[in-house]
Amino acid sequence: MLGTASAVIAVGVLAYLVMALLPGRNNGAVPAAATPLATTQVKATTAGGTGTPTAAASPTRSPTPTGTATTTSARPSPTATTPPPQKPATTSPAGRLQPNTTHQGVATAYEAGNGDGACLFGPSPDLMIAAMNTTDYETSKACGAYVLVRAANGKSITVRITNECPLPCAPGQLDLSQQAFAKLADLKVGRLPITWSVVSPSTSDTISIRYKTGSSRYWCAVQAIGHRNPIAELEIRTAAGWRQLPRTSYNYFVSADGSGCGGAIRLTDIYGERLTIDAVAVRPNVVQPTGVQFARH
Repeated sequence: MLGTASAVIAVGVLAYLVMALLPGRNNGAVPAAATPLATTQVKATTAGGTGTPTAAASPTRSPTPTGTATTTSARPSPTATTPPPQKPATTSPAGRLQPNTTHQGVATAYEAGNGDGACLFGPSPDLMIAAMNTTDYETSKACGAYVLVRAANGKSITVRITNECPLPCAPGQLDLSQQAFAKLADLKVGRLPITWSVVSPSTSDTISIRYKTGSSRYWCAVQAIGHRNPIAELEIRTAAGWRQLPRTSYNYFVSADGSGCGGAIRLTDIYGERLTIDAVAVRPNVVQPTGVQFARH
């Protein structure tokens, strides 16, 4: 019995050893344990986002999207984030009386007397004159301008601005002398739809200079008379150079401290032409011819 038992045990041990040594026996155990571990690590990194994933563990978290977004937002856009520089707004010295500009309004009529008015030119040699509404008069910038007026009925006339038409005269309105209005329509019409524009007429006159009463080397006010085109600027020469004088509503340019009074004068019209006049003596209320005139346009 003892021998038989020993033989059975020996056969069992031998069978166990043979089975243990068969090829591929352990291949199923190791991957079964490793695969869940690897999967768990990848999921944890992807969901939490707190760690820095390796290329092997998370090949989809590439830096490319982040880099692309940053580059796109940082790249300057000439139309959105970097607009082209704008030119500063400027006001033309000519004001509202721009060349080649047509205005619309109405014409009315007034008794012009001898033709003198707010521009202080004095009596007019003819009464083909008009008063400009306050808006377009623009602190006397319209003074001396020649204006071509066209009525809706097809008639037209050229008048010179010598006066201001205060409110209720509306922008675009011209208050014509009765003599000028009668060239366009019967005075009984009262109000006449018109268009008008500044013109540069033919003339044999030359520009004159006049100092206002009370002018001296300590204070002076000077005006230009008989100019073909509207005056945009008047300057006088001082020891420091040319000085632009401010214009008053009564059509004189004032040097409040007397600087430049009696010196050379420079005029600029609305077309940009500049005329220089030699020294003009301070002679209050005396019209002094210059012999110069602006070109026709």
